[in-house]
Amino acid sequence: MPDKDKWETLVANLLKAELKRKGVTYAQLVEGLAEIGVNEKEANIRNKLARGKFSAAFLAQCLEAIGCRELIFRH
Repeated sequence: MPDKDKWETLVANLLKAELKRKGVTYAQLVEGLAEIGVNEKEANIRNKLARGKFSAAFLAQCLEAIGCRELIFRH
């Protein structure tokens, strides 16, 4: 696996883990994002996380939407 793919997968898994840890579904994430002014569809979020291709800004928006104030990064 090329390094770029490795890091994209790592970050996508990090976000998925936070969603699971907080018990947040993709539908609830869509609602949380809408509350902070970010309009996304559930299918788009699912695709972004499956591909691992999204911006740092999107990651920050998701973390804000689910009330995540700190990340535990173990690699």
